[in-house]
Formats: sequence, structure tokens, C-alpha cells
Amino acid sequence: MPLLGLIGNPVSHSGSPAIYSNFFADEPAGIWDYQLFHLNSIAELQSLIESRQDLIGFNVTIPYKTAIIPLLDNLKSEAELCNAVNTVTIDRKGIHKPILTGYNTDVGGFAEMLNSCPGMLNGKVLILGTGGSSNAVAAALSVKKMNFVKVGRKSGDLNWNDLTADMLSDFQIIVNTTPLGMFPAVNDCPPLPWEGIGPGHILLDLVYNPAETQFIQRGREKGAFTLNGQIMLQQQAALSWQIFKNNYINQ
Repeated sequence: MPLLGLIGNPVSHSGSPAIYSNFFADEPAGIWDYQLFHLNSIAELQSLIESRQDLIGFNVTIPYKTAIIPLLDNLKSEAELCNAVNTVTIDRKGIHKPILTGYNTDVGGFAEMLNSCPGMLNGKVLILGTGGSSNAVAAALSVKKMNFVKVGRKSGDLNWNDLTADMLSDFQIIVNTTPLGMFPAVNDCPPLPWEGIGPGHILLDLVYNPAETQFIQRGREKGAFTLNGQIMLQQQAALSWQIFKNNYINQ
């Protein structure tokens, strides 16, 4: 039975098993399986691949979307552009070792999220965070020729301490790409000057568990349009599923 999975730390909150279960429902019964693999470090990946010979591919989540790249044999264009990987296929026909190929379907997932926003999207975008997910968001925005600014603690165009309420009026869309607010730390929230948020803003949170993070709740209370990461999760998973399936068929 071909096995798919998710690597990350943590992974217990993930909605991926339920989504893939729906994908598998359209396949012959018992053909596919999907499991969660909590890795304490990316160095544990090699042992996982060696011990699970039925593993033909896996998704990648925080904090390994960039850290996994040196372990891959091939990198597809969108993953290379983003310097981040969320989908990996395993080709076990290699002479010496399995061939690992990295993809990024977060770009297409976020593009679908943008399509769900109301009105004309023509303002600047403030990206909260500078990790692998922020790169996918930036790539999707670049395709749409939308300007953006990144905020981070140690890297980015701005530091968190640089943000002011007046500055937020320059941005139409604010995207949280950090894990702040993700289960189980549901009380965490990006440190925005919230008095600068109003009805003219669109707040997008890549976190989907819980469905309403502190970021989403505070934005909604300020009158902003808000959207959690469920749409992006569904779309990037659908794109990944097609990659996994096609790779399995062609092996």
C-alpha cells in the first residue's frame, strides 16, 4: 500500500489526514494511506525514509520547509523560486538511494485564497513573517504584480518594532504567515498596532487550526474582512495529491 504523510514539528494539529481521506475515497478501497510524522529535527528524515519503504511522498510543514532543501536531489521551479518546499516525492528506483524531488504548492494555494477576497485587490500587502510560507505568499503576489513588504524579527523589510498604526493605512491586505495563534498556542497573536486596523483592511491568516485565531478575531472586531487558511490548505493539498498520484503512476 503506498503511504503518504506529513513531516513537521508539531503535526498533531494538522487537517491533512482528513483532506487526503476524502481524496482516497475516490480511489479503490485500501490502496492509499496517510500518516503524520513528528520529527524532532530534519536530520531524522533519512531514518524515516529508510524505515518506511512504503512511503512514496510527503508534505512538509513548519519548521522544515526551507531546512529540507539541502536533502533533496531535485527542486522544481516554484520551490526554487520560493526557497521553500511543502511537497516531496520519493522515487525508489534510484541505483544507490531514493531520489527526492521538492515542489511548492503553497503558491497555488495562496493564489486561490486571494481569489476568495472581495473587491479589487490593488493595494500593498504586508506579509507577517519571513519563513518558507512567506516566500510562497510573495511568489503568488509577484505573479499578480502586487507589491508587498515583509515584517520579521531578524530579517525582512521591516522589524516588528517598526510598525505603527499610521503605517498600516498604507496596506490593503495583511497576511499572517507565522505560526502565531496556531493550536495549541491559540492565545498567541502577531504584535500589530491594532488601533490601525479598520474596515478597509483584508486580513488573511495561513493558520487554519483553530478556525478563528486571535489575529482573525481582532481583525473582525475592527471591521476588517478576514479569512483563515482553510481554503489555502484545501487547494495546496489538491495540487499535492495530483503530484503524488502522477508520480506513483509513472514509477
